[in-house]
Amino acid sequence: MFSFAGSLPFHRYVWVEPGACGDHGWIEGVWFGLTSAPSRAWGCHVLLEGGAVYRNIPLHCLATRRAAAEWGPSHAQTWDCYGYDFTTIEYPFLRGQGVIAKLANGDRYDGDYWFTAAPIGDGFSEEPGQSKEFYFCALTNGRITAQPTNHVLIDDKSFSKPEWPTFLRRQKVWTSCE
Repeated sequence: MFSFAGSLPFHRYVWVEPGACGDHGWIEGVWFGLTSAPSRAWGCHVLLEGGAVYRNIPLHCLATRRAAAEWGPSHAQTWDCYGYDFTTIEYPFLRGQGVIAKLANGDRYDGDYWFTAAPIGDGFSEEPGQSKEFYFCALTNGRITAQPTNHVLIDDKSFSKPEWPTFLRRQKVWTSCE
């Protein structure tokens, strides 16, 4: 049985852009849940300021501030969801770290790491070269993006010197100790 949905590691106050869930202007909300379905964008569950819960708002319709930059589905995420099952986690080491996110069109944005969604149990995640986690990041332009790990650099001021590596390769096999 598939649930399609999961909780975020924590809730976030967001703005829902005009027209995302009816005839309205910018609405404040609390983002608390996420859905995944094959070949679809991430769906966001948001408690609207009037008390209604609206499900499956596309990620590109959420912002961290009112009247944020224009944003489309391919800005919010590079890949559609792989399947129904996933898990969310906020890696404590990455909490509060700055990021540089590279979108599908090559544009780069600074921002902050929020949490990770890791797909599980689908054909892509079962293939070593396709298995990915997605970092959800709040960008300085007021928007949110979910990018695969190879599209995000972590800017740890005490350790890293962000630069896109050219030597990394995709894994080809799973390793076992038996």
